[in-house]
Amino acid sequence: MTDPFREAQPEKPAPKAVISRVSLYLRQLENLQRFGHKTISSSQLGSLLGINDAQVRKDLAHFGPFGHPGIGYQIEELIPILRGILGIDRVWKTALIGLGNLGRALLRYRGFRGRGFQVIALFDTDPKKIGQTHAGLTVHSLQELPTVAAELGIQLAILTVPAEVAQAVADLAITSGIQGILNFAPAPLNLPETTALVSVDLSTQLEQLAYKVLTAHAGQIPPHE
Repeated sequence: MTDPFREAQPEKPAPKAVISRVSLYLRQLENLQRFGHKTISSSQLGSLLGINDAQVRKDLAHFGPFGHPGIGYQIEELIPILRGILGIDRVWKTALIGLGNLGRALLRYRGFRGRGFQVIALFDTDPKKIGQTHAGLTVHSLQELPTVAAELGIQLAILTVPAEVAQAVADLAITSGIQGILNFAPAPLNLPETTALVSVDLSTQLEQLAYKVLTAHAGQIPPHE
């Protein structure tokens, strides 16, 4: 019997934009499944997301032939394939570094576990926070990261630290064996190619949102007085 996920592996990594859309497809398919839908066409899926059907077919074809002539895509069949492509068909042991306001908010976010990301260790440099308990986890000193990461098999790290220390913290995470970093610090990180990095700058995202609002309503916004 063939393994659909094995057949879904592309010869080279997909472009970032394709992976972003695959995440959107997966969420939409999961939502449709909850409402009892069994199949969907590329035009229907694209219409729900504001993406043309040709783009949907091209994106999915990057990983394999999943459609069925006259039927479209079998939702129950496609969901686990997309989860496998995105790597969320398994548990990712994750460390959260930085227990400030943003760090504590992310720790309370329930969506991580449902997508396979299990925060299993907390770290900070503030002596007042070390030893505290949040969500059933004790805050470790950052100096303990190499030991704890090795003991628990931590693979990913979420950084919510000040910009001025982000690079040093990332370097420590890498030497501790962590393979991927989600960086919320408003600072660029210089990492080796062997370490995966995704940066989220909330201020930049808001700036882009403001720009879109301005351009969308350019004719309706009164001039500054």
